[in-house]
Amino acid sequence: MAGPEIERLIALLAKLPGLGPRSARRAALHLIERREAMLDPLARAMAEAAAKIRICATCGNLDSNSPCSICADPRRDPSVVCVVEGVADLWAIERTASFAGLYHVIGGTLSALDGVGPEDLNIAGLVARAERPETQEIILALSATVDGQTTAHYVADRLDALPEDVRPKLSRLAHGVPVGGELDYLDDGTLTAALKARRPV
Repeated sequence: MAGPEIERLIALLAKLPGLGPRSARRAALHLIERREAMLDPLARAMAEAAAKIRICATCGNLDSNSPCSICADPRRDPSVVCVVEGVADLWAIERTASFAGLYHVIGGTLSALDGVGPEDLNIAGLVARAERPETQEIILALSATVDGQTTAHYVADRLDALPEDVRPKLSRLAHGVPVGGELDYLDDGTLTAALKARRPV
């Protein structure tokens, strides 16, 4: 139905999250029909990204510089480090414009089923950052899944093992009823977490 170059483009697009074979075929056709406006600039942008984007040696963020623009920003508060599973979580928190500290990307969660152990994650780097005198608080912003909570407990245990004079305060994101959420539509786990995390009015 199409040449090998088009089929290869479709096959690669189909590997992107949210795109199946039919969506990838439509996207490929859209790009090809708008070659000068879309396909050529996209190809150049992707080549440049592949050549220049690297992992920040400090926090694990993706940027064209290391340290990244967040770590290098003097307006950020170095005393608070927010621990996230991946770069997508970091970007999600940044979109809120409500956090002015630094980040640490551990690169996933512990999972016995998937064979992911502590040595596969950047937990040792987090412990090293926690020992620095400027680090006063570490926020665990990990998923409320079984693997996410297992990872949070493991990280908390590692940080609790630090000497008391260098151990930072440890906190985690609140769990419970989302803003605008109706109780009738929430799952049992969310309601349970909300009840346990209740606070005085």
